[in-house]
Amino acid sequence: KKSISLFVTLVVLSFKQITCLDISSGGGLGVSSSTDGSMKIWQASNGELRRVLEGHVFDVNCCRFFPSGLVVLSGGMDAQLKIWSAEDASCVVTFKGHKGGILDTAIVDRGRNVVSGSRDGTARLWDCGRSACLGVIADCGSSINGVAVGTADNSINLGSPEQMPSEREVFLFIGSDAFNCCTFLSGFLLLAGTQDGNIYQLDVRSPRAPVQVIHRSGAPVMSLLSFRDGFIASQGDGSCFIVQQDLDYVIELTGADCDPVYKVATWEKQIYTCCRDGLVRRYQLSDL
Repeated sequence: KKSISLFVTLVVLSFKQITCLDISSGGGLGVSSSTDGSMKIWQASNGELRRVLEGHVFDVNCCRFFPSGLVVLSGGMDAQLKIWSAEDASCVVTFKGHKGGILDTAIVDRGRNVVSGSRDGTARLWDCGRSACLGVIADCGSSINGVAVGTADNSINLGSPEQMPSEREVFLFIGSDAFNCCTFLSGFLLLAGTQDGNIYQLDVRSPRAPVQVIHRSGAPVMSLLSFRDGFIASQGDGSCFIVQQDLDYVIELTGADCDPVYKVATWEKQIYTCCRDGLVRRYQLSDL
């Protein structure tokens, strides 16, 4: 194991608590959301404030840039999904339809459609151009904490629109506790992290049993992000680590102490984390 202690701390003004963050596709801007109902857009290099986005009521749980880097998607405890201009801080679209707080989102391709998961137990597909909900794509009966969108591998049989979904399209995997987050590693491999600290690697072509289970502590897995040939994970005990080289080489990121690290974002060799302590940390990595 190798520890990295060199990092630059970016204080993004006076957040009560940073719940989520993302970095634009060009690496120039960052966006972060807070429990005070606002979001801030800042210069990624030094944390300089560029815009304040206000319009949600209560906590903003999730935020992310569209691929263009000029538009932001957010979801809040007010059950609203919003699209913002990063250039003038205006809210250009508000989607309503969920009956509970929105906990996570995903952007489809270049951003014509987006997906949201909510405390109301549903995942919804939205059309950004028409400002409309295209439908409920999942109804789980309990909170949907994490949403991920990936490109299907050619080896996966998706069937045809006239056919009922096959077992490979829709499957149920029951873990050791509630799942908090998920991400795709490839067109058929995905990761999912649980409240009791387990990270499951699953193959959607044969989902009955996990490929492997990674467990580093009993703290909740807060976020998972595909990174190079591995992934980055953060947990509720303040730990954040990179897993590389066939998932058996771990690099620890220091600095958060024991406060939960809620979200991780990357751009090239830089890794950004947001934490309950109200700080955004930037790590500059050497070649792995």
